Amino acid sequence: MKRIGIMTTGGDCSGLNTTIWRIMCGAKLRGWRVFGIVDGTDGLYDTPPNAIELTDDMLTVEMTRMSGSFLHNGHAGALNFETAAAHGKLNDFNKRLHKSLAELKLDAMVLIGGNGSISLAWAHREIYRDVQLVCIPKTIDLDIPLTDRTIGFDTAVEQLTKFCDQLMLTARSHHRWFVVQSMGRDCGALALHAGIAAGASAILIPEIKFNTDALIKHIKNAPTDYGVIMVSEGITLRGHSGRPADMISRKLTAAGIVNRTAFPEHTQRSGDTTATDRILATSMADTALNAIENNETFVMVAQQDGKCKTISLAEFATAGESVADPNIPDMKTSNAYVDLDDPLLDVAHDMGIYIGEVK
Repeated sequence: MKRIGIMTTGGDCSGLNTTIWRIMCGAKLRGWRVFGIVDGTDGLYDTPPNAIELTDDMLTVEMTRMSGSFLHNGHAGALNFETAAAHGKLNDFNKRLHKSLAELKLDAMVLIGGNGSISLAWAHREIYRDVQLVCIPKTIDLDIPLTDRTIGFDTAVEQLTKFCDQLMLTARSHHRWFVVQSMGRDCGALALHAGIAAGASAILIPEIKFNTDALIKHIKNAPTDYGVIMVSEGITLRGHSGRPADMISRKLTAAGIVNRTAFPEHTQRSGDTTATDRILATSMADTALNAIENNETFVMVAQQDGKCKTISLAEFATAGESVADPNIPDMKTSNAYVDLDDPLLDVAHDMGIYIGEVK
């Protein structure tokens, strides 16, 4: 009988509970025992490791639509890869994680994480040398290479779109523009998708250069005197500092355009998981279980052309743009960004949305 562990790490999002539940159900159908690691690597570092055996009455189907993680993702103040590196304890930290896996007698670990967590798992793969490691990509940023979709992205798009829908009503009432700042870090996918869905008049993302004078001209020539300007949190404006939405808002105000800023913040990570994300979570969980059954290890589940498959973590690590981690020596994160050939950019441009200087 196999013993498998499940761990959620990094930032939370919707779809995590669906993934955990589906893994639990599929594993039990195979006669396997399933253990949830509480608080991610924080819990794995604990002595003894903070793990619970998952049962049918512990995580029920009606709970799986909820956002966040039933197992939690960690807590402030705990020793993690960054703080361990800062205090010269990284080797000891890694040894403790490896020892915990041995103490739990796990045959496999399913790590549900973002590009940072998956990059760390590959970079410090000695931790998992005695278990099968299968990673499942989740993030609202859609910044993981080699997968067309990540768990949580669709729900975040829906949350951000609904936020903008409500703003549009008050914008119309007051002849006012709202500059909405989305999450996404250095990837503009969330802003692009939600901006199109919400009918934003302009969408600014880190991947595309923009001109504030052109933006102002576009807004002044708009058919309405109200609307939404979507700004990804990763954009920069030369000679200016502060939050991106505030920087753009000041430029608009100076040009005589009445506007306000709006920050949906962590509401983008919340909300009941959409049907699309539930289906993706189920497909990725099934693929992960099949990988364990086939004795695969150091792989990531990816959706490509509508079908889920596994790819090696070595391929994942080299496929994206590698960015050095300033807090962990010799650590690089594999990142994906909005492709400049993304057909949605053409759609946005053809629909009269200002998306920067691309044409």
